[in-house]
Amino acid sequence: MAKNDEVCEIIYVDEKKVKKVQKEMLSEEDTETISGIFKALGDLTRLKILYALSKEELCVCDLSSLLGITLSAISHQLRILRNLKLVKSKRRGKIVYYSLANDHVLSLLHVGVKHAEES
Repeated sequence: MAKNDEVCEIIYVDEKKVKKVQKEMLSEEDTETISGIFKALGDLTRLKILYALSKEELCVCDLSSLLGITLSAISHQLRILRNLKLVKSKRRGKIVYYSLANDHVLSLLHVGVKHAEES
């Protein structure tokens, strides 16, 4: 029978390590926020929107044309991204333009792209 290198052969808990990490664990609220962000990034349409916005500030019509998705569907996805503070909007006359909320969102995208390229 082959040895399983992924499972311990004995039950042993290093209490010192567990207590140290336990003190450093995220709050429940932060965990939920981060989980929501990764869920948003896990949706193909939202990921495409974020990637497009990493290249250029765009309006709903631009995004609809670029992605071949209805204005309503783009607006719905942007609402989700705005609620998660991943995108921000700015009105110029009769047009509302969207962009990434901050450099953290850009960093998340860059890390994902880099990881995909190296896989």
